[in-house]
Amino acid sequence: MPTTPPSQVDLSLQRETWRVFRIMAEFVEGFDKLAKVGPCVTIFGSARTKRSASEYKLCVKTAKLLGQEGFGVITGGGGGIMEAGNRGAKEAGAESIGLNILLPFEQSANEYIETLINFHYFFVRKVMFLKYCHGAIIMPGGFGTLDELCEVLTLVQTKKVHRFPIILMDSAFWGGLIDWLKNTMLERGNISPQDLDLFRVTDDPKEAVRIIKNFKVNIYDSPIN
Repeated sequence: MPTTPPSQVDLSLQRETWRVFRIMAEFVEGFDKLAKVGPCVTIFGSARTKRSASEYKLCVKTAKLLGQEGFGVITGGGGGIMEAGNRGAKEAGAESIGLNILLPFEQSANEYIETLINFHYFFVRKVMFLKYCHGAIIMPGGFGTLDELCEVLTLVQTKKVHRFPIILMDSAFWGGLIDWLKNTMLERGNISPQDLDLFRVTDDPKEAVRIIKNFKVNIYDSPIN
């Protein structure tokens, strides 16, 4: 008796079902590897930053100081600022973690990573950036960095993750955005005055490390767990 070939709808449902298993596998791998490391700080920033740039050197110095204080460093695993973060951690002998996203362009894992996890899904990777995070440092970057900054602020603001220090480094780069937050977003009532206390701005690596070191973080006090 001839069988009826599967319809496009049936094939689509099969693909969606297997996609769920792939998503689960990425979560399991991330939880399994990151749950074993000590306190870490996540560093966000541009993959396009040159090694000769001042912000690259600033990031290396900051990550190295973090490592010397016992913090591992988590980055997106690529080049630019991400490479600088992993480089500073490795030079300090600290945990150097890269959460790499598989893209058709621009992104490949840098040479300073000791623990590498590759992700297909951005949203799984974003959970891993923050689940074990004791602080977030936002260096200059592009659309991806702005997305990460806004997501971090939103999750902390809404208490969907545990509270941790959020530090914007390079005041000249972030100054225009902060002015807009204060003079436009706050003035129109889209955020509250206390929301501006969710982050700090500094150009000093020692100050950034001191803020993170002195902040009491409980990674288990969060709906994300």
